[in-house]
Amino acid sequence: MQNKNTKNIVFAALFTAIITIISQIHIHTPFDVPVTLQTFAIALCGFILGAKWSVCSVTVYILAGAVGLPVFCCFRGGIQQIFSLNGGFIIGFIFLALFCGISLKKRGKAVKLGISYVGLFICHLLGVIQFAIISKVGFLAAFLTASLPFLIKDMVLIALALYIAPKLENIITKSIK
Repeated sequence: MQNKNTKNIVFAALFTAIITIISQIHIHTPFDVPVTLQTFAIALCGFILGAKWSVCSVTVYILAGAVGLPVFCCFRGGIQQIFSLNGGFIIGFIFLALFCGISLKKRGKAVKLGISYVGLFICHLLGVIQFAIISKVGFLAAFLTASLPFLIKDMVLIALALYIAPKLENIITKSIK
């Protein structure tokens, strides 16, 4: 049991680092919501670590950024990032990881994808609400600006993560033995 917990802690830390690295790959947009691959990293984390450990990994990522480590997109950090235009999406990553992890207990890729998309929609909902409040625009305007242009990309990235996760897990398992 202790060996398994140690392995889970190490992999959670590893995924925190992977999320941090992938968060730096971005394209700026005119409405201050960058295009990133964070959704892919968070979903992959959930699909490999499961609900409990992926939520731990993402929470450590968020806490590291909140205390000032430059882990968020564009090497940003600090509590102000949690309360910025994009902060709702950052908090929403916890739900994305949770639902991707929960989906592992289900059979069939379509069901797993559907459950994961619930996490994505919660993530986007939190992001849109915070974007609307901070930018002082209506919900629809915030959705059209900060969410809709990214939803298809994020859905594709989650599907890609679901496809890659078992293959990556096999590689990891073989390398540990």
